[in-house]
Amino acid sequence: MKKKSVTKILLSVMVLLVSVAFCACGSNKSTESSETGNSSSEKTTESAADGTQSDAANSDTSCFTVGLSQEISSLDPHEDTDAGTRSVLFNVFEGLVKPTTDGDVTPAVASDYTISDDAKTYTFTLRDGITFQDGNPVTVEDIKYSLERSAEMDGESSALSAISAINIVDDKTIELTLSEANSEFIYNLSVAILEQANDANQATNPIGTGPFKITNFAEGQYLEMERYDGYWNKELDCIQHAKFKFIADAQSAFVELQGGTIDMLQYLTNDQVAALGTENYNIVESTMMLVHGLFLNNAYEPLKDVRVRQALNYAVDRDAINEFLFGGKSKIIQTHGYPTITAWYNADTEGTYTYDVDKAKELLAEAGYADGFDLEITVPSSYTQHVQTAEIIAEQLAAVGVNVTINQVEWSSWVSDVYQGRDYQSTVIGFDISSLSPATWYKRYYTDSSNDFTNFSDASYDEVYGKALVTIDHDEKHQLYGELQQILTDQAASVFIEDPADFIAVSNKYTGYQSYPVSAIDLSLVKPVQ
Repeated sequence: MKKKSVTKILLSVMVLLVSVAFCACGSNKSTESSETGNSSSEKTTESAADGTQSDAANSDTSCFTVGLSQEISSLDPHEDTDAGTRSVLFNVFEGLVKPTTDGDVTPAVASDYTISDDAKTYTFTLRDGITFQDGNPVTVEDIKYSLERSAEMDGESSALSAISAINIVDDKTIELTLSEANSEFIYNLSVAILEQANDANQATNPIGTGPFKITNFAEGQYLEMERYDGYWNKELDCIQHAKFKFIADAQSAFVELQGGTIDMLQYLTNDQVAALGTENYNIVESTMMLVHGLFLNNAYEPLKDVRVRQALNYAVDRDAINEFLFGGKSKIIQTHGYPTITAWYNADTEGTYTYDVDKAKELLAEAGYADGFDLEITVPSSYTQHVQTAEIIAEQLAAVGVNVTINQVEWSSWVSDVYQGRDYQSTVIGFDISSLSPATWYKRYYTDSSNDFTNFSDASYDEVYGKALVTIDHDEKHQLYGELQQILTDQAASVFIEDPADFIAVSNKYTGYQSYPVSAIDLSLVKPVQ
């Protein structure tokens, strides 16, 4: 495709709306539409002629409606799904523990747990009186079934593959034994607990233990939920009904937000925030908790040479991308790390690669590519900001002689060809946090990992990663994860760019919404303003 000039890109950014979230990698498995109960009441409001909220929209709080740019990929929480799907299903399903807004975990299906001194045995006590959303009690057999099912579906890439034995101690206690010590394994146990009796219907009749149950799902249109009255936390004080409405067209989504037919929309631009104003909306400002970058296939001939990968890092102007797309409010990164989770982030990696065209040319010449080389960037076409980032990078790399072509593909093709098949040269994508365990973040660069889709391989990295897995000392673990990040930076595993700024608009008819370090739109925190 033809490259746009930076000026044209900047102008397009000012008028284009964010079409979808930066997503984590996962499968694009199809789901079937199903009704799991009576439909929750739908909000019926009309937009004012001038596009502002009508009085009816301002007063109606019968249903909290969230605009989503991407459809739910599966109702089965054990499927390898995208970040958007996980953010919705967060309300329906819970694990033995569940994430908190500060990046820790808290008991959920389990009321409490203990970890042995050698970090190899995890013992959980089932919460008294907890039930599934069909009213059936949760049992330790359901827990065992769920953990085994999730591990089997994920295969060798599953973090749960570290479990060597699951022992049911009694009808309230279950014990997990790990093959190796792992003091952070608790972060992997937010995997959804499902009802074993519902085994044949997990994708069509989803039943969890969470605060909301699905009442209606119209594939490609909307998903409705209502608060589960039998939820174990009796002190819950939040909305009764919610609707996730799928609106693929970004312009239409923003118009609906302005008109009051949806109450919440994520991933706004600076210009949208300014146009929206604060009279009827609260703007929640954070980062997307993503590693966004130009990911490189280290098996592609020019990219096998670390000097070439380093040259690309010098040739990409991260600040320009940040300014053009996010008004300079993203957090610039140069490794696979999440700056807001300071306990595991190596800030020393920042500033390693400055924007330096001459340095990039020098490294390319040393590697035998003084005249540059051809590079294809494969990007999912439905993700506007990925495409825009690729276009900016293409123009920047042209300055050092790298001839970039952009290959836009459908999301399903990206998953099958790029992420699973590793048939690509480079790609622009973002990785969210599917687990709060750092071991899962850095496994994707381990040589023998099935999800090392960049084909990065470094003996020292593999050695340090192995040490990080087995140590139970928190300070030592922090140091080792810092070393892993430094190796990724020094070896230029990819061109890590930013943790993008995120602006979320929430109608001021509601209060309580908070951001999470994982993909989550937590309805249990949202309630109407009294």
